Amino acid sequence: MTAMVPSRTAPDLSYLLDHTGHVLRTQMAAALSEIGLTARMHCVLVHALEEERTQIQLAEIGDMDKTTMVVTVDALEKAGLAERRPSGTDRRARIIAVTEKGAELAHRSQEIVDGVHRAALGSLSGEEREVLLRALNRLAEGHLSTPAEGPTVSRRARERQK
Repeated sequence: MTAMVPSRTAPDLSYLLDHTGHVLRTQMAAALSEIGLTARMHCVLVHALEEERTQIQLAEIGDMDKTTMVVTVDALEKAGLAERRPSGTDRRARIIAVTEKGAELAHRSQEIVDGVHRAALGSLSGEEREVLLRALNRLAEGHLSTPAEGPTVSRRARERQK
């Protein structure tokens, strides 16, 4: 029966990227949860601090659908970290404004995110880090910059219960 198994002719890039990305996301989620944030909340706070941005713009940056973005901003508002306000440049638009408390937490969350990234990259030599980051940037800006159009959105398979 094993003769029927196709032989692999290339490294399993899908597995390598998916697995390492998944583990990094779980580590990030655990670290940010210690200060009461999710990765999405962190993303919204940090990018809303950079410049005046609408909820739609922030959703695009964070790769969130409309419903997820609304839930995220609702949670930020409830925690007193951000609020929806009329835009200063387009009276039809509403922006996400970060409160003083939200800005303080965004600075702390960025330190946490940077620490998680440093820890992950710290397992590599300096040269390996440089090569990995250069290669991933090239992929992200080139061949893997745009998702393929398809009939359904690919989602991570649910893991088995242990």
